[in-house]
Amino acid sequence: MILPIYAYGCPVLRKKGEDISPDYPNLKEIIDNMYETMYNSSGIGLAAPQVGIPIRLFIIDGSPIEDINPPGFKQTFINPQIIKEWGEEWKYEEGCLSIPTIRENVSRKPELTIRFLDENFVEHEKTYDGMAARIIQHEYDHIEGKLFVDHISPLKRNLIKSKLNNISLGKVNHDYKMKFVKK
Repeated sequence: MILPIYAYGCPVLRKKGEDISPDYPNLKEIIDNMYETMYNSSGIGLAAPQVGIPIRLFIIDGSPIEDINPPGFKQTFINPQIIKEWGEEWKYEEGCLSIPTIRENVSRKPELTIRFLDENFVEHEKTYDGMAARIIQHEYDHIEGKLFVDHISPLKRNLIKSKLNNISLGKVNHDYKMKFVKK
């Protein structure tokens, strides 16, 4: 089932996600719906808060990205914890399904180690670099109540303030199901 993606301004996007256990209600269905929603929206990552669920869960399918390491990178992350980030920060233009039409350069570390549970609640500790690390950092921010626009300068944020406000009110072009702040 395709779920609505919560737009900038929805309070759930600013909540820190809660850890979950294997008996979390309808977890397999939530994960399946998140993948279907992400693919329907042409995304490469989606966090549970973006579909209105304030838990520590995100999914990634970076297979559309050329030269991503590991090739065909697809993973479900439950209760993740970034253990370490390192390297010289690099800028790259990011966008977000919750903030359609806005893209900005964001600086992030190029490498990280993360501990997480997969969809079967098997624990992993892996190191990622490049685009895989960037996608993980972006989605991880969502479960921490942060958005990519929090990483840009106050001047740039001020310049896009009216666009962000319009997104929160539903005054934005998008081609997927969304939920907006009711004012």
